[in-house]
Amino acid sequence: MLVARQLKELFISLRPHQWTKNLVVLAALVFAERLFHVPSILAAGTAFVIFCMLSGAVYLVNDLTDLVGDRNHPVKRDRPLASGRLSPRVAVTGVVLFFAGGLAGAWWLGRDLAVVAAIYSVTMVAYSFALKNVVILDVLVVAFGFVLRAIAGALAIHVAFSNWLLICTWLLALFLALAKRRHELTLLAGEAAGHRRILGEYSPYLLDQMIAVVTASTLVSYALYTSAPETVAKFGTDRLVWTLPFVLYGIFRYLYLVHRKEEGGNPTKVLLNDRPILMTVALWAASIVTLIYHGNRAG
Repeated sequence: MLVARQLKELFISLRPHQWTKNLVVLAALVFAERLFHVPSILAAGTAFVIFCMLSGAVYLVNDLTDLVGDRNHPVKRDRPLASGRLSPRVAVTGVVLFFAGGLAGAWWLGRDLAVVAAIYSVTMVAYSFALKNVVILDVLVVAFGFVLRAIAGALAIHVAFSNWLLICTWLLALFLALAKRRHELTLLAGEAAGHRRILGEYSPYLLDQMIAVVTASTLVSYALYTSAPETVAKFGTDRLVWTLPFVLYGIFRYLYLVHRKEEGGNPTKVLLNDRPILMTVALWAASIVTLIYHGNRAG
């Protein structure tokens, strides 16, 4: 019974509810027009599982390094490690096994993918130990993790990754990371720096300025991508720009939740629980697939 409970708590600590972030790995599958190519689907799916293992290991490392602070946090104190339900020894064993399994799986798919997986692992571990305490660099590193996922997805199916895809991924991830920092800062108020040292370097005003810059950059980059001549030539359609309203609404809705509903601390929770955003993402994805694959057939 004890072993079963520990395994259950270990699984919870891998934060499976956060694995939706790894869906970025599948972006290349859509934009490389391999969505209905079975070998590519299997390779991309395997890469998704690999990054679930690696990101789970990173979450364990992060919980181990933040153990003291998490015990004093109003929400994080209920996590398995912080609450004492999970043994640190079991957590360390999990870290070794999941990193080893993820990297071995990446090597099996290809050397280049293994290199990216290793860079992701090293970068995220460095974030857990040091980089999360460096102002501005902390959110840039988090966003960089999403860029590495996107690159890994392209390498898994052996296609060239688009610079546009990387730019839009990085900016959107940076937007979400900054919004999360703002939520943490307002939630913890005057005690923010005591729970997480880096929060003492930010202020709501500074974060709002950064969010404004990144929001504008994200929207402009996406608009340029959808209307770029190379995009039109690749997909055989100039109508991808029609999906811009979905992106606009999704970002504005998220900002509304951050500023008016004091949400944004958990982007995955917002995505899954806020029906307008969930519907917007679904409509955007359906529109993208329809336009890309219809445009290709029409050409």
